Amino acid sequence: MEISKNKNFLSSDVIENDIREKMLHILELLLFDRTASTPTITKNIVWANDNYKKYGSVAYSATAQIKPELITGKYGSLIMPRALKTKDLQKERTKTKAEVFTPTWIVKKQNDAVDENYKNDDLETYVKRKWLEITCGEAPYMTSRYDMETGVIVPICERVGFVDRKLSRINAEISDKAEWQRLAELAYKSSYGFEWNGDSLLLARENLLYTYRDYYAAKWNKEPLYGLFEEIAKIISYNVFQMDGLKYIIPLTEKKEWIQKTQLLLFDLGDTKGEWQIIPGKRVKISRKSMNQSSIMRTELRS
Repeated sequence: MEISKNKNFLSSDVIENDIREKMLHILELLLFDRTASTPTITKNIVWANDNYKKYGSVAYSATAQIKPELITGKYGSLIMPRALKTKDLQKERTKTKAEVFTPTWIVKKQNDAVDENYKNDDLETYVKRKWLEITCGEAPYMTSRYDMETGVIVPICERVGFVDRKLSRINAEISDKAEWQRLAELAYKSSYGFEWNGDSLLLARENLLYTYRDYYAAKWNKEPLYGLFEEIAKIISYNVFQMDGLKYIIPLTEKKEWIQKTQLLLFDLGDTKGEWQIIPGKRVKISRKSMNQSSIMRTELRS
C-alpha cells in the first residue's frame, strides 16, 4: 500500500489525526517506550511535564503514558512544535526544563565542524557512522526539517541535520532502489537521540519519519509504501528514546521514600525516627539491531 500524498508532509505541525487514520500502527510505534515495555506488556512514553493537565488531571499528568486517543480526535492539534506554542508556554518550558531552540545556522556550523572529519569517507562508512543528539528536543541536529525559530519548512537542499547529510549523500550516489533503502535503514540505525519531554520526543520521532519520506519522494518522485514507513518508524522507536540525561533513567521513575526507624529505649516504648531514601529510577536501555545479525542486542547505558 502506498501512502497517499497529503499536505501534512508540507507542514512543521504533524497532524496526529492524519497518522492515526492512515498509519495507526505507525503512530503506536512512535509512542512506544522500548525500555518500559516487556514481551507481554506494552508501554508508551510519558508526558514528563504538566503542560497538559488541564485536559485531564490523570490521563495528562506528568507520569501518565501518551496514548493515541489523547492526541487525536478533538485533541488532534494538542502537540505542536515549540515555534507554534504560545510565548508564555515557551517561557515556562525554558524556566522549568531549560528548553530552548537552536537556530538552524548554529546547527549548520556545529554539524559542519564535525562532518569535516568524515567528508572523505566512502558512502557505506559515512552512513553507518554513529551520531547522537543529546537532549534532542525536536531533533534539529538530526534533521532540520523546519526552522526551530519560525516553524517554516526548510527546503530539502538546505537541510543540515546529520540524518539529512546521510540521506543527501545516498540520494546523490545511489540509483538502485533496493540499495537506496538498505543504506537509508543503515543511516537511521546509526543515528540516535534522547529527550526528557514526551511531547518533544514524539515531535522528534515524527520529524525523522517525515524526513525519510521527504528524501524518498525527492529521489523517486513517489510516496514510500506503508511497509517502508513502518520499518523506519520501528528503527526510530529504538534509537530516539526518552531519558533523564543526568541519571540515565526514564524521567520521573526515581522515587523518594520515608523510611521509619524505631530506637528501643530502656524505660519506654522507643523513639521513632526516620530518613528519606532515594529509590533508583528505571535504567534506560538502548535496543539496537546488530549490523551483523538480526537478533536484538540490549546494551545498558552506563555513566
